[in-house]
Amino acid sequence: MSVSELACTYAALILADDDVTVTAEKLTTILKAAEVEFEPYWPGLFAKALESSDLKALITNVGSGVGSAAPAAAAAAPAGDAPAAGGAAKKEEKKVEEEEEEDDDMGFGLFD
Repeated sequence: MSVSELACTYAALILADDDVTVTAEKLTTILKAAEVEFEPYWPGLFAKALESSDLKALITNVGSGVGSAAPAAAAAAPAGDAPAAGGAAKKEEKKVEEEEEEDDDMGFGLFD
């Protein structure tokens, strides 16, 4: 990652932290105030990429994509289907363990 990319990232985080809309002009203003040399296309690129997303939500939901889907699916299931959903999760765990064992059998284990 280049210095100008990193500077744009930090500038966007500063704006998001202050609940200010990320625009190319505001990013440019922050970068100039910080005396960062940057290619003129970076602020516009970052602003365009972030205009349709909630930057704070992106930051707070990092790494929770897989973990948050399962509880939501379980909550959406009717009460009569709850045991079936639990059984499916156990079958999936068993399948994952079997796949890991298969990797070890093929000589791909970490401690061979």
